[in-house]
Amino acid sequence: MPSNKSVSDAPIKKFMNCFILKDHKLQREDLWVRDGTILNPKKLFFDEKGSADIQIDCEGSIIAPGFIDVQINGGYGVDFSLATDDVKSGISLVAKKILSHGVTSFCPTLVTSPPYVYHKVIPQIKVQNGGSEGAGVLEGIHLEGPFISSEKKGAHPEQCLRNFENGGFQEVLNTYGSFDNVSIITLAPEMKRSGEIISELTQKGITVSLGHSVANLSQAEESVQHGASFITHLFNAMLPFHHRDPGIVGLLTSDKIPAGRRIFYGMIADGIHTNPAALRIAYRAHPRGLVLVTDAITAMGLPPGKHTLGQQVIEIEGLHAYVAGTTTLSGSIATMNMCVQHFLHSTGCSVESALEAASLHPAQLLGIQHRKGTLHYGTDADFVLLDGDLNVKSTYIAGEQVWRAELDKL
Repeated sequence: MPSNKSVSDAPIKKFMNCFILKDHKLQREDLWVRDGTILNPKKLFFDEKGSADIQIDCEGSIIAPGFIDVQINGGYGVDFSLATDDVKSGISLVAKKILSHGVTSFCPTLVTSPPYVYHKVIPQIKVQNGGSEGAGVLEGIHLEGPFISSEKKGAHPEQCLRNFENGGFQEVLNTYGSFDNVSIITLAPEMKRSGEIISELTQKGITVSLGHSVANLSQAEESVQHGASFITHLFNAMLPFHHRDPGIVGLLTSDKIPAGRRIFYGMIADGIHTNPAALRIAYRAHPRGLVLVTDAITAMGLPPGKHTLGQQVIEIEGLHAYVAGTTTLSGSIATMNMCVQHFLHSTGCSVESALEAASLHPAQLLGIQHRKGTLHYGTDADFVLLDGDLNVKSTYIAGEQVWRAELDKL
């Protein structure tokens, strides 16, 4: 039966012989796509009398929503925090490369930098849809710093740290220069006047994340009351859990989260930043809030040696990335598919939970689950085909194949 073209001239694609992640379960079901959108086959059959123009045999693959990375500092020799005249080409290179990791959308992340870097770089990073040229820049940029604690600065350069005690929100605006295309800002909630800053940012539609901080639990809870909704790389660069005051970590089980709100938290599941036991504790305490992030730096995809991250020199030794001459970790060189696999194996969670931590949860964090992060009818047809071990076989954006493992080996 030919397709009914009264709705659209675009071909209808039917992905068959697959297990699709839908309603939190892997289901033996076909996936129908047209015009870059996932179709409801019942409406297609009964309302349009339509059928598939193209049938694709997935050979038993898992189909999951495309992965979303909300914290990635660069990769393949590119550092998003370098003030160049051609930031776009670096973004494009990384966007193209991470398709092989199953990533279809990402938030380029800038670490603590001098104001001139923000003023130079931020205007050059635009929100854009993904496609054959690479993963999409989702919602905008993640600004990690410079309004963070000097005690928990990690790899962030201390000379570039700032506060807003005197200047208030104007100081934040002056530092960044603009909030155009800014999606997430990480700050330390114990800083004076942080409540008003968080309120102002959330009113502008910016997600506020807590991190690089020595905040106690009450300070963290107060920041949530003002609108904060994310925790940057849980356990890393914050006070360790203590039974009398669990600090920011305590938000995972706090009874002071406003009704209808959910706290999300990033985890770097690379086997280095977080011990598997800590991964299990966090996941079992608050599974619906876990967001896998790579926190990948310039050296992702490059051989061992010295590389840059913002204002710092980073040294790669094996799978570890350190601030040169120290033992301070400075982001990872892990890929998102590696993080999904490590998370699955370390926690013993279901395959569905591991996949949703890299897709549904980051979409929910950013409030875009109506179009990204799921395979529901009417959402964007961004998805990844995986084998039973969760190795990426191919990546699709808007229903078009943008990467395939066999072609990458040629």
